[in-house]
Amino acid sequence: MTETPITPDLLRRKLAAAPGPDAAARSDAEARNGALTKPPGALGRLEELALWYAGWRGDARPRISAPQVVVFAGNHGVTARGISAFPPEVTVQMVANFEAGGAAVNQLARAAGAKMDVVALDLDRPTADFCEAPAMSEDDLAAALTAGWNAVDADADLLVTGEMGIGNTTSAAALALALYGGAATDWAGRGTGLDEAGVTHKAEVISQAVALHVPATGFDALRCLGGRELAAMAGAIARARCESIPVILDGFICCAAAACLAEEVPGALDHAVAGHSSAEQAHKALLARLGKVPLLDLGLRLGEGSGAALAIPVLKAALECHSGMATFAEAGVSGG
Repeated sequence: MTETPITPDLLRRKLAAAPGPDAAARSDAEARNGALTKPPGALGRLEELALWYAGWRGDARPRISAPQVVVFAGNHGVTARGISAFPPEVTVQMVANFEAGGAAVNQLARAAGAKMDVVALDLDRPTADFCEAPAMSEDDLAAALTAGWNAVDADADLLVTGEMGIGNTTSAAALALALYGGAATDWAGRGTGLDEAGVTHKAEVISQAVALHVPATGFDALRCLGGRELAAMAGAIARARCESIPVILDGFICCAAAACLAEEVPGALDHAVAGHSSAEQAHKALLARLGKVPLLDLGLRLGEGSGAALAIPVLKAALECHSGMATFAEAGVSGG
């Protein structure tokens, strides 16, 4: 935990100086993978996942024993423009549900053997309506980045970040438009259940906001168009990068927050895989921009970190096969 505010400049420097994967551990893991009792490549992506994880943990025969799921919550001033099917009061109510263990992500985290934490960020103080002013001040952005940074358990060996915030698909779509261009309609989706007229209005709001701010950097986009929970996710994902903790990215909102890091520092997301492809219409396009191929595609659109939490057992299974399977020599099987 740090008492020093994690400003964008400090975070940029930390990411630039962060270590990469352990080449020796990766090489040793590759050698082990080549000797396991299976035809080469027979486990498909599970093999690559195991090698990727081994490199980041510096262990040629790793297992996951301490996964962490952190759900960040924030409120958005832009909801006053009618861009969501639900009122902002739902954010507070859902935080109570998370804390009581009653949400979907609670069940998925428990099923995956993950510790789950909930971090509510100034829910009584929504961000500004970003059609009129930047969503956050520089101090607000630093506070949210710091909250995300401090929420990561340094002893975790896998991180999932989730979110709750009515209006945050609008924020995520605005970030995607600012970072990658196109039209607002390319990025605006149904969110929590908008009809066609609602999506059209949402796209108009997004277009207006991006035209107002024209952010020049990833962190500038996050400050002007993001939300506290998106900034906190970015801070947590960056902390994991600096601690060599692998990350499973969740859906559209999480990936939009992560994209701000990728735009700031090349390789900032090398420690992350995409947990799933959500039903939010622009998520596949965003994953393509990030160069991430999802592990699952189940039509989920809940958020909360649910899709990434669901992917934890897939990664666990990859490592159990890699680390627990016998080699040809150990098993006395011919052909190794």
